Amino acid sequence: MKIISWNVNGLRASIKHGFLDFLEKQNNDIICLQETKLQLEQVPKEFFDKIEKLGYKAYWSFAEKKGYSGVLTISKIDFDKTDHGINKKKFDSEGRILIHEFKNYILFNIYFPNGQMNEDRLKYKLNFYKALFDYANKLKDNNKKIIITGDYNTAHNEIDLKNPKANSERSGFLPIERKWLDKIISMGYIDTFRTLFPDKIKYSWWSYRFNARKNNAGWRIDYFFISENLKSKLIDAFIQNDIIGSDHCPVGINLDVEKGVLN
Repeated sequence: MKIISWNVNGLRASIKHGFLDFLEKQNNDIICLQETKLQLEQVPKEFFDKIEKLGYKAYWSFAEKKGYSGVLTISKIDFDKTDHGINKKKFDSEGRILIHEFKNYILFNIYFPNGQMNEDRLKYKLNFYKALFDYANKLKDNNKKIIITGDYNTAHNEIDLKNPKANSERSGFLPIERKWLDKIISMGYIDTFRTLFPDKIKYSWWSYRFNARKNNAGWRIDYFFISENLKSKLIDAFIQNDIIGSDHCPVGINLDVEKGVLN
């Protein structure tokens, strides 16, 4: 089963830059998108026509604030249940959370907050991490198999960004944020890409400024974390930095399971 995650930085803009062709060419079972930046009535008809043709169903979470945030999951696999939050309005209202359950695992499609605006937003980001993983851990402790993907808005270690020293005091690479990723691992999750490729340098986000993508001055801030009880099913983890259409690129995993049936 192949799952992709991609912060498209505006679904309508991404469609103009070839997103529908990407869907046509890729053979993915599930695609998790973040930062869709629209409401349902603003989704182009061509999008619905394309996903219907390819056999996908769409699951949305919209922010109360128009033109902001938003996550979308496109799936060829029917989910038994989908939730649009973690029962905490201050986090659920921003359209950052989709939680899909089927068979014996749970997939989280998450757009974690950015903490760069001010101290309040940094605090909001850290509190979001805690609330989200408190919720996920209750499921994991009940023997569920967990996948948590999306834009985490934090680079974990120095290998995960081009200029670590220059960014050491910038939100996205602050010690307090990096410690959260340490904590996630200590809770019993694995970073799929780094587990398979401990020394590989690849990035998933580049600033639009200073020719960052051309110079590959990027950050790896998009992840698939899975619970340790899924590690034996992990075949591959990858970053598709040849795919354009956003300031992020798609990241993905391939699991040795049959259409979501995990043994």
